[in-house]
Amino acid sequence: MSVAHSEIESVAVAPYQRPSWWSRHGRSVTTYTAFVVFVLFIGFPFYFIVVSSITPRHELFSIPPSYLPSSPTLDNYQRMIDAVPFVKYLRNSFIFAVGSAVVSVLVSAMAAYALARIKFPGSNVVYMLLILSSALPQIAVLVPMFETFQQFDLINTHHGLILLMSSLILPFTVLILVSFIMQIPVEIEEAALIDGANIVQVIIRMVFPLILPALSTMTIINFIISWNELLYPLVFAQRDNTKTLSVALIELSSDASTYTRPWDMLSALSVFMVIPVLLLVLVGQRMIIAGLSRGAVK
Repeated sequence: MSVAHSEIESVAVAPYQRPSWWSRHGRSVTTYTAFVVFVLFIGFPFYFIVVSSITPRHELFSIPPSYLPSSPTLDNYQRMIDAVPFVKYLRNSFIFAVGSAVVSVLVSAMAAYALARIKFPGSNVVYMLLILSSALPQIAVLVPMFETFQQFDLINTHHGLILLMSSLILPFTVLILVSFIMQIPVEIEEAALIDGANIVQVIIRMVFPLILPALSTMTIINFIISWNELLYPLVFAQRDNTKTLSVALIELSSDASTYTRPWDMLSALSVFMVIPVLLLVLVGQRMIIAGLSRGAVK
């Protein structure tokens, strides 16, 4: 017993060592540092645009450059509003973006339900062709689409632009909504049909409420895509009653070189274009995250 006891006492007991500060907080510090760098990287261009919009024109190309104007002014906004029919273009942009987002989501929801639930000969081929159509560059189909729209008197019309933009974002919207609808158990719809509901009631009262986060998310995303679209409004809107704010950027910078281009007015107009998108994302960020996360996890 004495020998065994002495052997136990001879074993050195390692003292408790508290983990270092870095091992306890290193991951959080790394995460927050990366987040701050990312925010600065993304936010600096917007900050520079805002500063340029309130900077007098003679200070924009000062050397060394100034990131804070010595005499901020709002004259750039007033001159921009006077240079283009701003109010009319702003109204056209909202009509174009809202109309395209709503029409594309409604049509895509019905098409997605048909592709997800109704099995008909060639349904997989239709689905693949719809997805592959999104790979076509806009410029490749611009001329034939312009001739087609011209024959149907859809040039310089709001409904023509909405129809055109909806066809562009429809394949992507269908692809997203199909994945959501396939997650809904078919037994729920079958039970409703047995209880006497028709297919329209099943879609409106059961399917659409269940995929409401996806519908809301795609409406916001399609609004942002349509709001920022330039090519289609530039080609298919040739009158002031249908031109959008993105076209106004081209009009302000036409017939100008790099140094004679009105960067002050362009920055002011860019701020007006960013504000609706920023507010929409801030208001609907929870809905966007919920919609995308539900579609990613089955």
